[in-house]
Amino acid sequence: MAKILCIFMVMIFSFETVGEAKVVHTNKAYSFERLEQDIHQLREIHKGELEVKSIGTTHFGRDIWAIKLGKGKRNIVLIGSHHGREWITSMLLMKMLESYANAYEETRKYPLTSASILNDVSIWFVPMLNPDGIEIQQNHFEGIPEVQRDRIKSMNIGSSDFSRWKANGVGVDLNRQYPAGWKQLPKQPSSPHYQFYKGKKPLEVKEVIALTNFIKEVNPSIAVAYHSAGREIFWNYKNGKHLKRDKNIAKKITKLTGYKLGKPPKKAIGGGFTDWFITTYHRPAMTIEISYLVGETNPPLSVFKTEWKRNRMVGLKLAAEARKIPD
Repeated sequence: MAKILCIFMVMIFSFETVGEAKVVHTNKAYSFERLEQDIHQLREIHKGELEVKSIGTTHFGRDIWAIKLGKGKRNIVLIGSHHGREWITSMLLMKMLESYANAYEETRKYPLTSASILNDVSIWFVPMLNPDGIEIQQNHFEGIPEVQRDRIKSMNIGSSDFSRWKANGVGVDLNRQYPAGWKQLPKQPSSPHYQFYKGKKPLEVKEVIALTNFIKEVNPSIAVAYHSAGREIFWNYKNGKHLKRDKNIAKKITKLTGYKLGKPPKKAIGGGFTDWFITTYHRPAMTIEISYLVGETNPPLSVFKTEWKRNRMVGLKLAAEARKIPD
C-alpha cells in the first residue's frame, strides 16, 4: 500500500509542478529576440533532449523555429502566433516547452510521471509562426527597410499605433492562406492590410509555405494552432471523416481548460490552418483561443497566469490521445 501511495504521489507531483520555469519569463511582451534567447538557453540546459531547427524564414529574413521534445516516433504539433497581436500564445508554448522539458528529465528518476508519454509521442513546438507581424505589433522596426515601413503604416490606415496589427510583415493574414475553402473567403480587404487580407492565392506567403512543408515532413497525429482571444476551442471543418473521434478529443481539452467547445457552423468558410489540416490529413486538429475577448489588440499580461493554469497539461494530454490514433 505504501508503494502504491508513493507512486500516486509522484504522479500527482508531476501534474502539480509542470509549469515551474526559470528561463521563460512572463512579465513583459514576448518578442522575437526573447524567443531566440530562450531557445538558445533551453538548448544549453537540456543538451541532447531538444531538437531545434529553422523550418523557413519570413519575408524579412527572420527564422521560423521548431523545437522537438521527446523520443517518440509519433508526434503532435503545437503552433503559436499566426497573428502579430497574439504573441501571448508564443509565451504560452515556450513556457510549456520549458516545463515539459524539466518534467521529462524527471522521468529518469520517476518513470511513471505524466511526461513519460514523451517516450512514445514527441511534441513539436512552433511557438512563433509570424515573427515579422509580432515585431511590427510591438513597434520594433529594426531590419525593415524605410520604404516598407511607409507601406506598413499605410496598411495600418495611416496610424502609428500598431497594437492592432494582425497580419504578417507584408500585410497578409496568415490564417487565411490555407487551401481549404480559400475561394469562399471575403475578397475585402482587397489589398495588404493590418488584418483579414487573404492574399492573391493560397500558399502565397513564406510563413505558410514553410509550415505546410514542415507538417508534410513530420506527419503529426494531432495539430493545434493557438490563437487569442475568446476562450473557445474550434475542432471541426465541414464535418470531417472522423467527427466522433475528433469531438471526443476536443471535449477532453475543454474539460482541461474550461473553454467553450465550439459549435461547427453549417456553412464554414475556411482558409485556416485547422481547416487545411483536417481536410488534408483527416486527423484531429484544433484552434484553441486563449484569454477573454479583448478586441483588436493583444491580451494583457495579467491574464497569462490564468491561461497558463488552464493550458499547462494540454500538450501532454494531446500526446496521450495521439498514441491512440492509427498510423
